[in-house]
Amino acid sequence: MVKVGKKIVKYRVVILILGVLLLIPSALGFLKTRVNYDILYYLPDNIDTMKGQNILMDDFGKGAFAMEVVEGMSTKDTAAVKEKIEGVDGVADVIWYDSIADTSLPINVLPDKLKDVFKTDNATLMAIFFDDTTSADKTMDAITEIRSITNKQCYLSSMSAVVTDIKQLSEKETPIYVLIAVVLSCIVLSLFMDCWILPLFFMLSIGMAILYNMGSNYFLGEISYITKALSAVLQLGVTMDYSIFLWHSYQENQQRFPGDKERAMAHAISNTFASVIGSSVTTVAGFIALCFMSFTLGKDLGIVMAKGVVFGVICCVTILPSFILIFDKAIQKTTHRSLIPPMEKPAKFITKHFKVFVLAFIVLLVPALWGYTKAEVYYNLDATLPKYLESIKANDKLSDEFDMNATHMVLANAALKPKEAKAMLNEMSDVKGVKFALGLDSLLGSAIPRDVVPDELTDTLKAGDWQLILVQSEYKVATDEVNRQCTQLNSIVKKYDSSAMLIGEAPCTKDLITITDKDFKVVSAISIIAIFIIIALVFKSISLPVILVAVIEFAIFINLGIPYFTGTKMPFIASIVIGTIQLGATVDYAILMTTRYKKERCKGKEKKESIRIALSASVSSVIVSALGFFAATFGVGLYSDIDMISALCTLMARGAVISMFTVIFILPSMLMVFDKVICATTKDMRVCLKKKEKASDEACANA
Repeated sequence: MVKVGKKIVKYRVVILILGVLLLIPSALGFLKTRVNYDILYYLPDNIDTMKGQNILMDDFGKGAFAMEVVEGMSTKDTAAVKEKIEGVDGVADVIWYDSIADTSLPINVLPDKLKDVFKTDNATLMAIFFDDTTSADKTMDAITEIRSITNKQCYLSSMSAVVTDIKQLSEKETPIYVLIAVVLSCIVLSLFMDCWILPLFFMLSIGMAILYNMGSNYFLGEISYITKALSAVLQLGVTMDYSIFLWHSYQENQQRFPGDKERAMAHAISNTFASVIGSSVTTVAGFIALCFMSFTLGKDLGIVMAKGVVFGVICCVTILPSFILIFDKAIQKTTHRSLIPPMEKPAKFITKHFKVFVLAFIVLLVPALWGYTKAEVYYNLDATLPKYLESIKANDKLSDEFDMNATHMVLANAALKPKEAKAMLNEMSDVKGVKFALGLDSLLGSAIPRDVVPDELTDTLKAGDWQLILVQSEYKVATDEVNRQCTQLNSIVKKYDSSAMLIGEAPCTKDLITITDKDFKVVSAISIIAIFIIIALVFKSISLPVILVAVIEFAIFINLGIPYFTGTKMPFIASIVIGTIQLGATVDYAILMTTRYKKERCKGKEKKESIRIALSASVSSVIVSALGFFAATFGVGLYSDIDMISALCTLMARGAVISMFTVIFILPSMLMVFDKVICATTKDMRVCLKKKEKASDEACANA
């Protein structure tokens, strides 16, 4: 690898020019990559709720659904609003009371149950169907246009409206996320490293890797907005270690080869590549584990971030060395003393009082596990969005005026007899929390033929082999009440028609809860097993992987347990991805320290001295890496108005710091306790100790 390092050093200017040129196609790929803002889209295709969505699109030519609340307007003005909405590109149908009866007839002539669907004292309600899916560009454009052509008396409530607002908010905030992460990371690195300007070149190198990664997402077709918002910040946080390691290795090799910076950098590239491969593989394994989720948002984030780590490694050993050598004079002029003091004394203190830290580990483990298992999560995606968003105002208005929240849809066999369909509708209407069940047979008595229903409404509610029934609920999405309601409704429709399906946001979210609960167990197991195997192969040991994974898992338990004690609810995705990300990204700290411990032990030093040297030598790198990760994510967590992004970044920032303290205080203590076991179960150490014993025996014999 030294030969490759020499080539990189020799052609550094060419590499840098080529790297800059590659930014052009990367930027184009980034701009052309579609972003999906609908979380429920990532549910598996084989469940009824998703099959039903496909039928709705294929047979009815409808995808998204919305409710428009119109306040304080006359019947004539409301009819004009309806006509405007029908003319919007992307709107398939609009159902209002004039879909059932002519507006010349007073709404009071309609049956009370039906009249209550469309009218209160202050407002009227219309249902809007779109001809594309919830998060389709066409649907979001239609939402935007409807808002522009209706006045302040109109409120558009739907998942599509929420998605549209998330898109606008995310597009506004994402560039600021990157800016915050870069600025805070530069400040932290400038203070805690030995050069003011060096972090700028770190950021440029990592920034190029991020753009290469984001540009290559074009070949995936699309990515989720969560992946887009987090990937740059996360890639910055998890790959910063590699840049720090290269710089430290370069400084060490300058002492080996004084006056020959090119040779020093060639050896630094070789050393970095050899060391970073091990740590980057554990990080990649953590992200790849996310790909095993049934909820394919994990796959989306996992693939993008695994690519990001690979690009980070490549840029660290090509782009960054080129920057450092080309701008060597500027770097030398801006060097200073690091704020981190020498760590020999703290290392002595920790190794001397290791029993205290082992006791602290045992004491903290119980509440950490308790909080970890009891922490609550939320699934209602709009519950934590800012109240100033148009969609949130509309959802509140629908709830206040009509006592309505979730909207379900039932797809039933069109050949279902009117008498049975009427009985099914009545039974659904009687379910607790159901405001109404609106279908062809709820508009008429079972004795009256369906032909009497206006063609416009028939076409809306019937297509091919299916008929569509709208069910409006008083309960909010993702609540225990609506989940029980969905279970009851499902059993009712299956009783009358075994092929019938309950679809909509609430049933999808109910499936999401079930699926992600399984995903959490699967992803945790796969990430732990994969990283265990990688560490076992790297160290050729059975015991070290157990200790290292246990130490980081302890940090994860604390991190994910804290919300229970603070009374904070986490977004559901946090409980799945944070543990995997924290394990994959911060186990590197433990690997760094353990590598030095093993090296010193193999040299023949006693356990206490080996651990002290390993701790004092690696603690500065661990602190800088962890604080860099913290800086890259903490500011975004404070700034973002999208709670899912904010919560994930806050958890990652806190996790980096907790892992840092755990590796500094708990890991050395564990190495002290289990040194004999480690030596007996680690191949290289066992051989070294046998040689030492043999040499000692020979010395005694000669004496």
